[in-house]
Amino acid sequence: MTTTAMAEQSISQIPSPVRRDGQDGEHDEGLSAFAGVRPRLFGIAYRMLGSAAEAEDVVQDVWLRWQCTNRAVVENPPAFLATTTTRLCINLAQSAQARRETYVGTWLPEPVDTSSNPGLGAERGEAVQLAVLVLLEKLNPSERAAYVLREAFDYSYRQIADILQSEEANARQLVSRARKHITEGRRTTVNPSEQRRLLEAFVAAAQKGDMAGLESLFAEDVVSYADGGGIVRAARVPVSGRERVAKFVTAVSSHFWRGIAVNWVEANGQAAALLSRDGVPAALATVDASEKGIDQILWIMRPSKLASIARSMPKADGPRSLL
Repeated sequence: MTTTAMAEQSISQIPSPVRRDGQDGEHDEGLSAFAGVRPRLFGIAYRMLGSAAEAEDVVQDVWLRWQCTNRAVVENPPAFLATTTTRLCINLAQSAQARRETYVGTWLPEPVDTSSNPGLGAERGEAVQLAVLVLLEKLNPSERAAYVLREAFDYSYRQIADILQSEEANARQLVSRARKHITEGRRTTVNPSEQRRLLEAFVAAAQKGDMAGLESLFAEDVVSYADGGGIVRAARVPVSGRERVAKFVTAVSSHFWRGIAVNWVEANGQAAALLSRDGVPAALATVDASEKGIDQILWIMRPSKLASIARSMPKADGPRSLL
């Protein structure tokens, strides 16, 4: 039984599963209904959990539940499936908060390739950038769900209230609080071409150990976050401040970049650098930037978090050695 299957046991007010001896036609109809909304279910789960692996587990568990549900009593299959997915994710997010407290170092979301599907099943490509997912992680699960459903999938407040088993006014408050938190936690970002230009300039300066060049790219209060998960060597606490971050990046340049090749990929709607050594992904680096310069540097180094995005390598612009 997966962790989501165990979490599912505590979900209330979802029709109890009923074993069916349905014919092939009924099965095909159920499969068609599920397949039509599967991208949306994954998109909801990924934004809620910040993990492609956990999101896939949730979607699989929803499919298993759907197979043994009396679909004759389900008036709106997409709504039923979205509700089941969201409530599973709320339960998982609650347990994840405790797990993150014992996580070794800084936790960052698992990056995903958005080059072929910018919205990851969303009607609007919101709440998918890594910096936004980091901020969502600081919200309580209900606020996170309300924000994702509204901002990424354009659910009405009435629909959100039904999913969260609350009143419409409460759903509005949840979305409002979440929006305020996201707005306060992030400056207005630059356009995609400028973000990529700054990322490329950062990678080039970092590889050369060019401290002055790095400082010229950074906002005064820039922060560097690294997620090694205790598996690989990485800074366990964020490094902040223009001079400190520049010194830190310069100090590690002589050994970190040795033998590294760079593939430019699109991760979570933004340009990112997939760094590989001997063909094995070593890190994914990206930046979040505003008119003040680079505000955040995100280094994702835990191997399990690189597996999904590594599949983007053949579709990237091609490897480019920066040695």
